Amino acid sequence: MFEEYSKRNRAIQAALELAAEGGWKAVTFAAIADRTGLSLSDLRRDFIWKTDLLSAFQSEVDAEVLAKAKPPGAAQQSPRDRVFDMIMTRFEVMSPYKPALRRISSALCCHPAQAAQLMPSSIASQYWMLAGAGAKLDPGTGLRVAGLASIYAKVFRVWLDDDSPGLDRTMAALDRRLKVGEEWLSRVESTCASLCRFACGCMPRGWKRRDARDTTAEQAPPGSASENPAGA
Repeated sequence: MFEEYSKRNRAIQAALELAAEGGWKAVTFAAIADRTGLSLSDLRRDFIWKTDLLSAFQSEVDAEVLAKAKPPGAAQQSPRDRVFDMIMTRFEVMSPYKPALRRISSALCCHPAQAAQLMPSSIASQYWMLAGAGAKLDPGTGLRVAGLASIYAKVFRVWLDDDSPGLDRTMAALDRRLKVGEEWLSRVESTCASLCRFACGCMPRGWKRRDARDTTAEQAPPGSASENPAGA
């Protein structure tokens, strides 16, 4: 990752190195400038808050995972299996930075305001994971993205503590939660469809025809046949 060694990427890497060494509190723009030789002016062009460094890291991870992903039609996989592969690839991409992410995650648990600043980029990341998996992105997308974001947040914590070579605990947790999430989403979508059918069935019959006649009457010129059916 970080093949394009731009000023932005140098800053992100420095932030991760500082976090691995001294925790999230050690990550300051002054420390990043000192480590990279960049000026504060350079850093201000790409970042506003310290958490913007993490949002930028998420964006780089998204791009790397999408570059590694197989086209959705390349293999006969279920949607859940494709999402599973995308998330596991994400963990693979982030593995060199696990020590830093472990310390950052621990610190952000004590700073909910900073954690909340990451919510938009975290949601966006899961949208792109669904897109890379070839999932349907329709009016129900928001529900799917929110569900996957919740699943990912829980499995991410498992991954942070999973030091086994095969990430067995992580894979088991992800598979279990994706299965439960898929079943829950299916029930929700079925319930919504039933409610829509019920609402349509409760509408007065013929309301469209009455509206059409009313509109025609309003638009008819004075003295026309629609206003005076007898033609008098």
